[in-house]
Amino acid sequence: MEPKPVSSVLEDAKETPLNRFGDDAHQSKLTRSILVKLDTRILPMLALLFLCSFLDRTNVGNAKIYGLEKDINITDNQYDIGLTVFYLTYVCSELPSNLVLKKASPKIWLPFLTALWGIITMCLGFVQNFGQFTAVRALLGIAEGGLLPGMVLYLSSFYRRGDLALRIGLFYTAASLSGAFGGLLARGLSEIGPRGGLEGWRWIMIIEGLLTFACGVLSSFVLPNSIETASFLTEEEKEFGRDRLLLDSPPKADGTLSGENDRFRWSEVRRGVLEPQLWLSASAYFAILSGLYSFGLFLPTIIQSMNFAKNANEVQLWSVIPYAVAAVLTVFVAFLSDRLKLRGVVMLFSLPIAIIGYAVIANTSNPKVQYGMTFMMATGMYASVPCILVWMSNNSAGHYKRATTSALQLAIANCGGFVATFNYPAKDKPLYHRGHTIILGLLVFAWFMILFNVLYCAKVNRDKRNGKYDQYAGYADDRNPEFKLVL
Repeated sequence: MEPKPVSSVLEDAKETPLNRFGDDAHQSKLTRSILVKLDTRILPMLALLFLCSFLDRTNVGNAKIYGLEKDINITDNQYDIGLTVFYLTYVCSELPSNLVLKKASPKIWLPFLTALWGIITMCLGFVQNFGQFTAVRALLGIAEGGLLPGMVLYLSSFYRRGDLALRIGLFYTAASLSGAFGGLLARGLSEIGPRGGLEGWRWIMIIEGLLTFACGVLSSFVLPNSIETASFLTEEEKEFGRDRLLLDSPPKADGTLSGENDRFRWSEVRRGVLEPQLWLSASAYFAILSGLYSFGLFLPTIIQSMNFAKNANEVQLWSVIPYAVAAVLTVFVAFLSDRLKLRGVVMLFSLPIAIIGYAVIANTSNPKVQYGMTFMMATGMYASVPCILVWMSNNSAGHYKRATTSALQLAIANCGGFVATFNYPAKDKPLYHRGHTIILGLLVFAWFMILFNVLYCAKVNRDKRNGKYDQYAGYADDRNPEFKLVL
C-alpha cells in the first residue's frame, strides 16, 4: 500500500484528539457550549479589569480640566513629566510580569495587580505637590504594566488562534468605553467636591481607585487558572477544550500532537527578542498607541478648545460619543478578522480611517468638522488594536516565547505614552496642528510596518511550503513547518 503524504498524516493526526468525543454534530455542540461559557464567565471579568486599567491610567486627563494642576501647584510641563514617569515604569514591568505569570498563578497575579493599583489610584487623590504626584504615578505604572500582556497570554490558554481577535476585541472595547464611561463618571464624581476638605477631582481618583480595588478582589473568585480548573465546565467539556487547544500546537515528527513545552528556558526568551515579526508589529503598535494615548489623555482638552461646549461638564459629555461609536466598530472589525483569519491585512484597511481623520483635523479650523474627525480618529485606531494585539500571540508557539513576544511588543508599544504626554502642549491651542500632524505621520509609518510584516509572514509560510524549515519538523514551537503564520 502506498504511504500517505506527510501532510495527510498530520491532518489525520490533528483530528485524532477529538474523534473520541463523538461525531461532528456533538463536537460542534461541545465547542459552542465551551465558547459560550468562557465568553460569559471570563471575558466580562477581564473587560472590567481592563476598564479599570484605562480609567485609572487616563483619569488625570479628566482631573486636569477640574483644576488638578492649580490645586497641587504644578506647571503644564510638570504634569507631562508625571505622565511620562508612569509610562516609563509601566513598560519596564510588562516583560517581568509576563514571565512570572504562570508560576505566580493567573487567578492570583492578575487580581493582585488590579487591587494594588486600585490602592495606588486612591493615593493619587491625596497628593499635594509635584514630587508626590510623580511618585504615585510611577508606582501606578509598575502595578498596571503586567495586566494587558498578562490577559493576552492568559486568553491564549483558553481560546484557539482563530477565536482570539474577537474575544480580545470584546474586552478591548472596554478601553474605548472607558473614555465614554470615564467622562460620565468624572462628570458625576466632580459634583461631590469640594467636600471633606477635598476638591472634586480628588474624589474622582479616590472613588475610581476604590472601585478598582473591589473589582480586583472580585476577579480572584471568578477567574480560573486554566481550562482544566474551570469549575463552570463539565468534565467532558474540560477534556474536549484541552484537546481542542492541542490542534493549534505544532505536531511532532510522527504526526501526533502534544502541548507546548512549559519548561522555562532563556533560549526561548532570546528567540522571542530576536523575532523579526516582533519588531515590525511593535513599531506599528508604538505608533498607534502614541495616537491612542494622546487621544485618551487630551480629547477633553481638544474638545474644550473647539469652544462649542459651554463648560467642563459639557466637555466631558461631548467626549463620550466618539468612544461609544469606536467601541461598536472595534467589535465588528475583530469579528471580521477572526472570520477571515487575517490580522495585518485587516489593519491595512482599518488604519486609514484614522489617518484620514488626523489629516483633516490637522488642516481645518471648523469646530464641527474637527469634532466629526474625532470619530474617525477613535474608530481607526481602536479597531486596529485587537488585530495587532493578537497577531504576535497567534504567530508565537512555545509558552515562554509567546510570553516574551506578547509582553515585549506591548512594552515597546507603550513607549508611545512618552510621545503622547508631550504632544499637545497648551501653547498649541486651539488647533493643535503640530500634535495632530505628528500622530498623522506615526500612523502612516504604522501602516507601512504592518504591510512589511504581512509580506514577511507570507515569505515564511512560502519558505515552509518549499521545505526550508524541514529541519524543525517535530519541534513544538512556531518553527515547525506545519505551523503556518497568520497574515
